[in-house]
Amino acid sequence: MSSKTTTVRARLEPNLKEETELIFEQLGLSTTEAIRIFFKQVQLQQGLPFDLKIPNETTKKSIAEAQMRKQVKSVGSVQELFEDLDI
Repeated sequence: MSSKTTTVRARLEPNLKEETELIFEQLGLSTTEAIRIFFKQVQLQQGLPFDLKIPNETTKKSIAEAQMRKQVKSVGSVQELFEDLDI
C-alpha cells in the first residue's frame, strides 16, 4: 500500500522560520499548508510563482541608499505624503 503523503525536510535559519510562521499564523495557515500552496502553485504555473531577477545597477544603488537612509524622505502622515507629491 502506498502512502498518500510524503515528508519534505528543509534546513532554515531559525529567525526566518519564526518570522514566516508568525505571518502564516496571521493568514490562518500552518507551515504545512503554506508549503502545500507553494508546491501547488509551482505545479500549476510550471515554475516559480514569482519572478526571480538580479537587480540592475540602478536598483542596487537605490537599495543601498535606502538601507543607509540616504536620499530617503520621511513624512508624518499620508496627508503630508500626498502634499509632498502634489496629489
